[in-house]
Formats: sequence, C-alpha cells, structure tokens
Amino acid sequence: MDTERIFVKDFTLPELEAWVESIGERPFRARQLFRHVYTRRVCSWDECSDLSKMFRVQLEMGTELDALKLLEKEESSDGTIKYLFGLHDGLRIESVLIPDLPRRTLCISSQVGCALGCRFCLTGAMGLKRNLTAAEIVDQVCQVQRDLGARGRVTNIVLMGMGEPLANYSAAVRAIAVLIDPNGPAFSHRRITLSTAGLVPQLRKLGADSPVNLAISLHAPDDALRSELMPINKTYPLEALMAACREYPLPPRKRITFEYILLEGINDDPRQARALVKLLHGVRAKVNLIPFNPHPRLDFQRPPEARILAFQEVLQKAQFTAIIRQSRGAEISAACGQLATRKAMSIE
Repeated sequence: MDTERIFVKDFTLPELEAWVESIGERPFRARQLFRHVYTRRVCSWDECSDLSKMFRVQLEMGTELDALKLLEKEESSDGTIKYLFGLHDGLRIESVLIPDLPRRTLCISSQVGCALGCRFCLTGAMGLKRNLTAAEIVDQVCQVQRDLGARGRVTNIVLMGMGEPLANYSAAVRAIAVLIDPNGPAFSHRRITLSTAGLVPQLRKLGADSPVNLAISLHAPDDALRSELMPINKTYPLEALMAACREYPLPPRKRITFEYILLEGINDDPRQARALVKLLHGVRAKVNLIPFNPHPRLDFQRPPEARILAFQEVLQKAQFTAIIRQSRGAEISAACGQLATRKAMSIE
C-alpha cells in the first residue's frame, strides 16, 4: 500500500482534527470532511464546494478518499448480495449484505484471509495474507451504502467476515470508533457486533475499549473437540475463555452471543447440548445455532432437521434463548464460513 498518501477513513474524528490542523486548516474542517465522506458519501473532493479550492487541491494531491474499489457483486435468489473489493496492493476481500427487511445487515471482513485454521471455515484455508487497515474496514460499509443509494441503508454491522477481528485489534477498534461517531456514520453501538474465536488477552481489553455487542465462536462444549475443530483453543482453552466471558463488562440487558455451528455426527448430540448448558452457566448468554453450510471443499455435513431441533430444545429447557439461524446466500458462497472464493485472492 502507498504509505505516502493519507487514507482519510483511517482517522477517527479527533485524529482527523489533529491532521487538518497540522496542514494549516482549522479543526472544524475535520467535521466538514466527516460529513462529506460519511453523510454525503462523495466520490471526489471536487464535490465539496464548501471547502476552499486550495484545501481541495491539498486533499486531492495528498489523500485517498476510498480505500477499496468495488470489483464485482453477486446476488442470490434470497436477496443476499456478496461484494468483491479490490485493495490498493492487489489483494481482494469479500463482504456480504443480508436483507431481512426492515434490517439490512452487512457482514464485513477484518483481514485478508485468516490464520486460525478452523476446520469448518473456508477463509482459514486461504491462510493469512495481511490485516486490513481501519480505512479498509470502514470503507466496506461506505461502499455498500453508496451502492445501495436511495434504495435503503445498512442498519446493522457484524464483524464476522474474513479474518479474526481481535487478531487485528487496533484497526478493528479504531474502525468501530469511526462507525459509531455521531458526526460520521453514526451507527448505534447496539447495532454493531464483533465476533471472535476467543483471543483471550484482546477479549479482556475489548469491553473497556469498545461498547459493541460481543459474539463468541464456540462450536464445541469441551476442549478436546474444540481444539480439533479450532486450533486456537490449544492456546486459549475453554476455562480461560469462559472466565473472560464471565468477567466481561456487559451493560444492563446485554448478553454475549455464542455461535455454534452444528456439524452432523460431530457436535450435534443432545449430550453435547447438555454439556453446553453446563459450560454457559453463570454467563448472560444467548446461543445462535448455525446448521453447517455444506461445501465441496469441506468434509462436514448439515445435521437432519430433527437433530437440530432436539439440540435447540435442550438449550431452551435450560432457559437459554437459542435461535436457529437460517442460511443465507449459500448459492453464491456467501453463507457463514464460505468467504474464500478464488476471486478473494490476489488480482495477479
């Protein structure tokens, strides 16, 4: 990436105020820039007629307005849209818009690929290419909103796309700060969810650094199976992960969401559901049950419907909210765990 040019979407508002002042402009210009970038969604600095011509020339010569280029989009029959974005260094990422009107939830990426190697996830098969910058995380939201135009707006954001957000901690937290800034995109923190496989040291910091919703990718109720499915569990086993969850500073009425992909014959037995109930004891929790989305490159299957419902029933009888999440966008490889097509690689 060109390190000499400034990517405006990398800045929080206080950082942008400091930068604007450093080039001889008054700090209030930063709020104008935020409005043009995040409210008006301008495509060039020439559209910002309330800025002086000299300032616009400075911006044109020294900054990048967009961190991504929209290369392609695919729409499935259920309305899910998968976006393919090009980065400045030739790499590519994917984001997914899931319409469930009046909601429009955007699933965004935090890394190019992923280093965690979860066996049920195609993204992990790519390996890790690099972390995204804050600008590249934020610009996924901006680009999709620009594409939607007058047809509607993104209402919810989930950091559940390519990559592990807590492995890219500083950029992810900075991007969230931009997204919830009332002078910028102005998303409510209640409408942003960060999903993690459980990097415990960063998880212990997150509650103090960012107010967004937390989701934990769990997928197994014991260490032996979770370590087999998710190698990260060997570093941060369930005892450490659950201790961090119990100590997490949850605001009133908020709960931690635990995501549990159901794999036929692997983790879908009612006995495992009872073990999950025991594991979650003492945590303000709800559970998203995600029947596996089959893919030729992954050696797992979706459980039968009766098996899924029986697992859910165990959790519900234990007074947990347990929702079966319906798959969206599978026909265009946009469903959970499928973001790793050959297109999401280097342009070269």
